[in-house]
Amino acid sequence: MRIADTADLWYKNAVVYCLDVATFLDSDGDGVGDFAGLTQRVDYLAEVGVTCLWLMPFYPSPRLDDGYDVQDMYGVDQRYGDHGDVVEFVRVAHDRGIRVIIDLVINHTSERHPWFRRSRSSRDSPYRDFYVWRSDTPPDTSDQTMFPDVEDGIWSYDEKTGEHYLHHFFSHQPDLNTANPQVREAIERTMGFWLQMGVDGFRVDAVPFALNENTIGLREHRDFDEPHDYLRSLRGFLQRRSSGNGAGIMLGEVNLPHAEQVDFFGGEAGDQLTMQFDFLTNQKTFLAMARQDARPIAEALRARPGGLPETCQYANFLRNHDELTLDLLSDSEREEIFAEFGPEEEMQLFGRGLKRRLPPMVDGDPRRLKMAYSLLFALPGTPVMFYGEEIGMGERLDLEGRAAVRTPMQWSAEKNGGFSAARPSRLPRPLVEGPYGPEHVNAAAARRDEDSLLQHVTRLCQRYRESPELGWGEVEVIEQPHHQVLVHRMTWRGSAMVLLHNLAPEPALVGFELDDLEEGAELVDLLQPGTCTLDAAGHTEIGLDAYGYRWLRVRREGDARLV
Repeated sequence: MRIADTADLWYKNAVVYCLDVATFLDSDGDGVGDFAGLTQRVDYLAEVGVTCLWLMPFYPSPRLDDGYDVQDMYGVDQRYGDHGDVVEFVRVAHDRGIRVIIDLVINHTSERHPWFRRSRSSRDSPYRDFYVWRSDTPPDTSDQTMFPDVEDGIWSYDEKTGEHYLHHFFSHQPDLNTANPQVREAIERTMGFWLQMGVDGFRVDAVPFALNENTIGLREHRDFDEPHDYLRSLRGFLQRRSSGNGAGIMLGEVNLPHAEQVDFFGGEAGDQLTMQFDFLTNQKTFLAMARQDARPIAEALRARPGGLPETCQYANFLRNHDELTLDLLSDSEREEIFAEFGPEEEMQLFGRGLKRRLPPMVDGDPRRLKMAYSLLFALPGTPVMFYGEEIGMGERLDLEGRAAVRTPMQWSAEKNGGFSAARPSRLPRPLVEGPYGPEHVNAAAARRDEDSLLQHVTRLCQRYRESPELGWGEVEVIEQPHHQVLVHRMTWRGSAMVLLHNLAPEPALVGFELDDLEEGAELVDLLQPGTCTLDAAGHTEIGLDAYGYRWLRVRREGDARLV
């Protein structure tokens, strides 16, 4: 089968870029980013090599949780534009070969959503069962809340009706009763609406919570055998409604160990989530970087379950819009990362993660940054970046919680970093200051600097897109003597790549064997000039600089692959 025959599985070799419309580019000078501004920057994103945009919530919302407290699932926040602006943006993105996915929040709504207002109006409201209520006094659930510094449990008392409602997140975000078929149908209608508007799929928020036993077990309405049937129904609806022969995707946020993630793919059937973020490999990567020891990454890659359908895919990331959560690690491992990358209390969040971007975590060391992003693109799966990562943006620690990494995009050294012509007081958040502020870090300067992180990421995007082995292939960790070095091979339909990454500040001469290759096979470097040849035993030695990395394609005699 040719690559062209797999076009409906476009996500297997995509480059995903997450952004918040509110903080990307303000086109009309009101201080808030908008769809018109985003549309102006589509060519920039295409130039970088982005092939899929993931938009954080842009729906009407009180924005007490950056829009994840949705007030109207069908609407567009008027500050960002209207439905016509969304359609125009999607058209321009598609014209540049960029697909668009949007956040789908299936676990909760804002307390201002019409459904919840009606639900709490009376115990007899027809919308009462859209949410999860209980009349008895709930037990202590302080250990179950996602925000222990804000909420003391996952149940809140409603004065008007005298019952408690469920909320795994903030109390202003009541959980939907996903066991209710009317709720599931309403979510499907939401998906159908946005698919009709041209989007290519959804990033599905907080998936395990929507299937939680607190939701499923307390309700009388159950017309499915087990919670995962809900995901199957959403996936089935998506495939029926997607244009392009079922090419729509569901990228799920499932922060669980690999073995439990298999259930959310749908096991061998692969009939639930299309993609999932690999939180374990992400957290093990930061542990490896803290230790300057690649073995935690190797362990995570070996732990990935096999036997998944070809349609399933893991999504890799370094940082995202949330805190760098470390909850899948042991207490001692978490403390190692805190000590290396976030020793001050203001850098930490909820005791389980860091509210930092990567560049300040590594003191702006360009060698370490370039190695880290090379590793991101070299891991098996689909790379996902958060806006500003490609230019090396930093965080603003004086902002509360996750807002520290959600500052306006830095386009230039001009006023407000080129984000907006408005007064600084009208911006959604203040810009980063100091060595990572826009006068030092911005896209305009990075485009003119051939040695910038932006140029490096652009090259990685191009090489990744030219290397189907990375998105499609089977991974094998190659044994070699240096603990600080990761060597892995990606193989797909007769093609192979060998990728090396040195996590330490000392150079290394790395010897390893590929004894299944014939004598004379070459390893051709894809990122810099260079070729090495294997000996009769399939052995070679390759030098790595401090924080060095190499992408090597296996070339056999007569191989016509472009290298």
